[in-house]
Amino acid sequence: MPENKQQQIHFISVGGAIMHQLAIALHQKGYQVSGSDDEIYDPSRSELEKYGLLPKEFGWFEENIHDQLDAVILGMHARKGNPELEKAQTLGIPIYSFPEYIYEQSKDKLRIVIAGSHGKTTTTAMVMHVLKASGLDFDYLVGARLEGFSYSVKITDAPIIVIEGDEYLSSALEMRSKFHFYHPQIALITGIAHDHINVFPTFESYLETFKVFVKNLSADSHVVWCGEDEYLSDIVSVNQQITTHEYHTPEFIIENYRFQIPDEDGQSVPLSIIGKHNMQNLAGAKKVCDLAGLSDEQFYNAIKSFKGASKRLQLLRSENNKAVFLDFAHAPSKVKATVESVAQTFKDKRLIAIFELHTYSSLNKEFLQEYAKSLNPASSAAVFYSEHTLEIKKMPPLSKQFVQNSFEYDELLVCTDKNELETFLKNQKFDDSVLLLMSSGKLGGLKLEDILNFVFPI
Repeated sequence: MPENKQQQIHFISVGGAIMHQLAIALHQKGYQVSGSDDEIYDPSRSELEKYGLLPKEFGWFEENIHDQLDAVILGMHARKGNPELEKAQTLGIPIYSFPEYIYEQSKDKLRIVIAGSHGKTTTTAMVMHVLKASGLDFDYLVGARLEGFSYSVKITDAPIIVIEGDEYLSSALEMRSKFHFYHPQIALITGIAHDHINVFPTFESYLETFKVFVKNLSADSHVVWCGEDEYLSDIVSVNQQITTHEYHTPEFIIENYRFQIPDEDGQSVPLSIIGKHNMQNLAGAKKVCDLAGLSDEQFYNAIKSFKGASKRLQLLRSENNKAVFLDFAHAPSKVKATVESVAQTFKDKRLIAIFELHTYSSLNKEFLQEYAKSLNPASSAAVFYSEHTLEIKKMPPLSKQFVQNSFEYDELLVCTDKNELETFLKNQKFDDSVLLLMSSGKLGGLKLEDILNFVFPI
């Protein structure tokens, strides 16, 4: 597709978390952008409105599609049979999923893709942080808001792009994993743990999408991979032409709740992030930055000030021997790593953990057994899930007893009502304790400010 600052692009399902960010990025690049959706919620709604991109009326309208459009970008929310999609197909307008379009915009760039079942947002954020601190110009696509970056997507004429490579499907027309379309010269795979069982019902099918990712890499590509993962050695070996780089969790110490690692000269580097899993993520990010041409000095000087990504072991507040962390953890491996990290860091404090079952996988009865013992390092724990969420996802009911048995945690509170969760919090003694909230949902509508007030009463 020829580069043209006046290109006209239409987004079908513009209200998505990444779709609306891409729409804004192209608008800022000078493109004529329009979009449609049948529902848009904040923050997408407010941000689109700010740039004059919010549809005047919600719904799908054939008149949005005309022969002056250069491209249509199709979001996952749009389905086959969508009238705008059908008209675009009839007119022969190029139709892209957003990963396909990202590649179209980055064919001439150095493409860095961070993939894996866990840690990819944080690792992507680390690489971005170091590149920015080192003064490099780059584009990016990441699944969270990061400190120092106004948006989750940036598309300019920069020579480098850093992409968080999601294995979920691309669109209703393109039922392949998003990361298959990016064709990176530098790729990193953090590790493998079965996820997205609604798309990959078996572990073998999940492994296969990563194998396809590696198979499709060109001979001059570099793949960085975690040597502590039991599956990655086989996965990276499916393509004998690529160059591979193995990494491992570095040595670290914890002093006054702060992690420190040695640099290449053995000097201690104090960090603003916690957790063994984040030390592993850091080692992967270091390898990627090496391949991108950054020096050891640039990396270690920058990584000291990295505070993590939003909702990835995010410290909400800390004072008077109490702290509250928020994490996006939802898959079993992520929950286990997050709970263990906080428990290891704050050994002298009580750990109170709250976890929300919200994703299709986590609410699946057969998959729930994967969470067994994942909360065990916590002194007190509660699991919350919404019966309304089950209805929306058209999933069968879950009994509290079944959930409790699945976690194999003595005296686990399982609740489906916000009031039950509030009572659990009110009954906790928060002195010398850490509260860990793990959720990809909304905890039944319980506000973070109210939770903080339980821990830090006025």
